[in-house]
Amino acid sequence: MAKQLSLTHFLKKTHLEVEDEKSLDQDLSNEEESHSQDRRETFAGPGNEGETATATTSRECHASLHANVDMQAPQPPPLLEGTLSYNTTNLIKHLQRLHAKEHAEFIELNKQKGSDMKQLTLMEMKERGEHFPPNSVQAKKITERILNFIVMDGQPLSVVGDKGFRLLISHLQPRYDMVSRKYLSETALPELHLKVCKDITERIKDVKALSFTTDIWSSDVSPVSLLSLTAHWLDESYVPQSAMLNATNFRGSHTGDAIAATLTEMFTKWQIPLHKVHVILRDNASNMRKAMDSMRVRNLGCVAHTMQLVVNEGLLSQRAVSDAVASGRQIVGHFKHSPLAYSRLQDIQLEMNMPPKRLQQDVKTRWNSTYYMIESLVEQKRALSAYTADHELPTTLTTSQWGLLEKTMTCLKPFEEFTRKVSSATASTADVIPSVTVLKRLLSMETEADSGVKTMKKTLLEAVNKRFSTVENEPLYALSTLLDPRYKDRFFTSADSAKRGKDALAKELEEDVRTTTTDGAQASEPVGKAPRVETAAAAAAAPSSSSSSNFMNEFDKIRMEHEEGPGTASTSSTAVQLHSYFTEETIPSTDDPYKYWAVNHQRLPGPAAAAFRYLCAPCTSVESERLFSTVSTILDEKRNRLTAERAEMIAFLSKNLPLMLKPELKKLEKSA
Repeated sequence: MAKQLSLTHFLKKTHLEVEDEKSLDQDLSNEEESHSQDRRETFAGPGNEGETATATTSRECHASLHANVDMQAPQPPPLLEGTLSYNTTNLIKHLQRLHAKEHAEFIELNKQKGSDMKQLTLMEMKERGEHFPPNSVQAKKITERILNFIVMDGQPLSVVGDKGFRLLISHLQPRYDMVSRKYLSETALPELHLKVCKDITERIKDVKALSFTTDIWSSDVSPVSLLSLTAHWLDESYVPQSAMLNATNFRGSHTGDAIAATLTEMFTKWQIPLHKVHVILRDNASNMRKAMDSMRVRNLGCVAHTMQLVVNEGLLSQRAVSDAVASGRQIVGHFKHSPLAYSRLQDIQLEMNMPPKRLQQDVKTRWNSTYYMIESLVEQKRALSAYTADHELPTTLTTSQWGLLEKTMTCLKPFEEFTRKVSSATASTADVIPSVTVLKRLLSMETEADSGVKTMKKTLLEAVNKRFSTVENEPLYALSTLLDPRYKDRFFTSADSAKRGKDALAKELEEDVRTTTTDGAQASEPVGKAPRVETAAAAAAAPSSSSSSNFMNEFDKIRMEHEEGPGTASTSSTAVQLHSYFTEETIPSTDDPYKYWAVNHQRLPGPAAAAFRYLCAPCTSVESERLFSTVSTILDEKRNRLTAERAEMIAFLSKNLPLMLKPELKKLEKSA
């Protein structure tokens, strides 16, 4: 029988006032009198015990009300000594007579509580003591959650055999039988992979424009090479989305034709026609260029790769600087290969009240690693000087070399910020022209700190001009910059390039109007004043000029220098929209351009549709680099026999499961 709702708790909830107590006492007395005979016949013992029991019951019920003691559902009295009857009948009838509203509410709440409680059948009780069948819904759900834990947190499949993990699952759900590693690998993993594939296919099937990144990676511990493909798009709310599509085993020679054939197979598998491919980001290798040309798709080289070539040219241009960097590299290598030397350095750091910190070794293929190495050396200058007083190093840095390293670090700082900016998850091709413009301006400035590194700085500027000479004439860069409300046409160094970009954008919008039937009605909407997106919040959160870097400060300076006033607009609807858009002030560089278009897409439907295509394109192949970092943790020395197919499945799930489980992960973040 379902447990009855505590009447005392209900009375307390309805806040019955003290003046009702007299009425309640009278009702209790009347009910006791009217039912005393029945109770005597049913429960009475010898003499007047029945009457005493009735009075005692009423007094106890009334006392429990004032003592806030929850009264349980009526219980049958003992068969032999039955002297007391704990029931709430009188109190309920009191509510029914004098408190109709509260009585109705009590009845409704009691029904709701009773509906949630159901007495189990004998079969259900029996099933509760048995383990889940392997193919039951409960068992499959737990298995899927275990697999989610393995792929999202980088755990090995063999964790299901670990004693501690098995004890944990047994404690949480004793009815679950742990699956084997073989079952996970051969059954559960392919099933979950297929489920996530369907989810990604559903997400991208109606997207009008997709951008991609691709790269090739070879494992150091296994004879495996993988060709990656990641997709990037904007959803209906103009929120950037990305997903890994493939990291396919790439056998044979890495020729352009082989790359093109494999990528074409990937697009066919995901049912992505080539006309939906907005752009593919690749590295600067010649085989990649040839593959893109063979496929006849628009493509761009990785901006971060190109910028690192600029940095390498600058460091090698001045012999004194390259020698100082080489000496620093030897010093860092000494501490990396000698635990004793590092422990001595750590003791010196503690004596000087400095936090123990390791020196950072540079790697030629790792972006900005030379800058980080120089930064760590300069930071530990005092500790290294103290170390050389008592211990030997393979080489030492002179006073002039220390000075050169400090100036080199200052000179390379904007490049580090540039790389960080274009490598962020939300960076797009719109960030390239403004970042290059800012970098050129900073390198053109002459300061007192340039003494000793003028040759290097000049070479860096020449290399930037050379390798990015055509960036403003590239439509993919130009149009995306124009469609970013933070930049628009304010960062073009050439007026002709800005004009060509605007003309190309206007032409594309007119083409959209002709080819899309629904755009005609949207284009006729009046253009009103643009609502600002997070301007006040961003201004309050933005760092002051004294604390922000020169690189970021230059963005605001250039933006303010080129603000436009109102001008004469063309009579065509798309031209009116573009004129209104370009004559409005740019939003602060800390604002979100995607939120701007989410707010303004109805007011400016033509530019918003173009922004939907152009702002989904990243400007680097960093997403593929991150993917291969994940794969390198999967194909390590302990799992070097893992097949390329299994490695691809695990990497695919590791990257895409968070996208599918986003609502659940948000709930976890809120509860944390």
